[in-house]
This record gives sequence, structure tokens and C-alpha cells, in this order.
Amino acid sequence: MRNYELAYIADPELSEQDVQELEEKIKGWVEAAQGEVGKIDRWGKRRLAYPIRKRNEGYYTIMQLSLPPQAGAQIERDLRLSEQVLRYMITSLEER
Repeated sequence: MRNYELAYIADPELSEQDVQELEEKIKGWVEAAQGEVGKIDRWGKRRLAYPIRKRNEGYYTIMQLSLPPQAGAQIERDLRLSEQVLRYMITSLEER
């Protein structure tokens, strides 16, 4: 298992309940890939540096993940296909 950090921006027009459901859906994708979700840091609704899909705001969330090496590609595919996610980035965390 490797440690990763997933940062994503959700559509600002989602309700708080929809944002929670999206988070649960992403947790389900991680668990289906034999991974684990660690710490979740919810930044809330923030203004974007530049418009994305004609949106000027978005819900920021950062998750700490432990995933098998090949699972990252499947998670990225699911995020890319989700219309509720404006942008995402998965980075590998180096062990110290």
C-alpha cells in the first residue's frame, strides 16, 4: 500500500447533502479498490483562481489515502467521469 493525497473541487451548485454524498461515493471507490481513507480535510466553498466550466467557486476537499499502486488509475477514471467533480489531483506522499 502506498500513501496518496487526493484533492478535488466539487461543483458549487451542489447542496451540502450532495457534497456529503459525493464524499461517500469517493470513499466507496477507494474501498472497492482495496484502499483505505485516512484523514479528510474539508475546506468548504472557496473562490477559484480562474473559472472552471463557467464556475467561479467550488467545494474543496483533501483526503489522505492508502492504495495499492495500480488502484490510482481506476480512482482517476471514476473522478474524471463524475460530473460533480470540477478538478482533482492525486499525488503520492513520500515516506520520511
